[in-house]
Amino acid sequence: MSLAQGRPYLAIPGPSVMPEAVLRAMMRAGSNIYEGELIDLTASLVPDLKYVAQTEGHVAMYIANGHGAWEAALANVVGPDDLVLVPATGRFGHGWAEMARGLGISFEVMDHGLRAPWDLDAIEDRLRADTEHRIKAVLAVHVDTSTSIKNDVPGLRSAMDAAGHPALLMADCIASLGCDRFEMDAWGVDVTVAGSQKGLMVPPGMGFVWFNDNAKAHRPARVSSYWDWSARAQPELYYQYFGGTAPTHHLWALRAALDLMRAEGMDAIWARHALLARGIWTAVTHWGQGGSLEMNVADEGFRSHAVTALRIDAPLGRDLRQWCEDQAGVTLGIGLGMTAPDDPARHGFFRFGHMGHVNAQMVMGMLGSVEAGLHAIGAPFSPGGASAATAVLASGAHAGS
Repeated sequence: MSLAQGRPYLAIPGPSVMPEAVLRAMMRAGSNIYEGELIDLTASLVPDLKYVAQTEGHVAMYIANGHGAWEAALANVVGPDDLVLVPATGRFGHGWAEMARGLGISFEVMDHGLRAPWDLDAIEDRLRADTEHRIKAVLAVHVDTSTSIKNDVPGLRSAMDAAGHPALLMADCIASLGCDRFEMDAWGVDVTVAGSQKGLMVPPGMGFVWFNDNAKAHRPARVSSYWDWSARAQPELYYQYFGGTAPTHHLWALRAALDLMRAEGMDAIWARHALLARGIWTAVTHWGQGGSLEMNVADEGFRSHAVTALRIDAPLGRDLRQWCEDQAGVTLGIGLGMTAPDDPARHGFFRFGHMGHVNAQMVMGMLGSVEAGLHAIGAPFSPGGASAATAVLASGAHAGS
């Protein structure tokens, strides 16, 4: 017998759960890609995408995942043999650097490990030392999905300004957009990248790059016609939005998702994610009093509200994930980039995704399932974590009413 019968819950850090309105929007016949309602719909997405990123700048849409958005951003502002600085706090900082290398771009990684945020003083010192201004851009991952570290983007802008350095500030918000507070213009970000499958609640397959006029002025001598953001942001013909055939059903899905986000409002979205995250952290802290379970990020101020990376004695992480999926219908995220692939210690890492279309009953269902799983696999822990989370959610929801 399995208790997993019924609707499963995908509690991984992307792809995230899609709202019913998004699913319904895609249940339609193919659209005319040359004229008609799809053209008007696509134009309507632009102001709402700018709203989500909190920018008055430009936005380009790509048929690509987050890796494609990384490449698109780089291709439009950095040329071969230019140098970029990458302060890394997990797998995806290193991944963006590897993308730069594949484009012939020189890069320098400042590795901060897997449990600590950026050292802003060290970054400022490095920029001050670059008196010839060889560094053309700083590639900054706001939330690294592998470690769940949330970095201080406004602080990084302050460090860059204090150093008097003209490099572009480029932010990877693939995990954070629509979950953790992010204000592109107010924070002085020049380029922002994101994907459709996390806080935007749409299937994987679309990538987005927001950019300001400062970034636009850094165009290198040659840009691939596909990645070039010029026509995508200001198309003369409809197909230029996408460099070819439009991703029709993704666009209908995105329209439905942005309608939901507009109706809720970004401040309320950020507050909802923050409260749900605090409930999760409370449960984990309580459980950990009786065993080895702990959050990867000790300082609450540097924890993402979209994803929580966890550690426990191996192989209990693997066993817990298997039990939750097989017996409770809840799929937890694997540990990613925390160890070498062949290291048995990898079975002690896992992640909770709590991004986008997520509410109190979904989080409480996940926490209750995890607590049952800890019992079932015989892990040492302190019972009552799920109950402790209820008090946090109840008090926070009452205060916000």
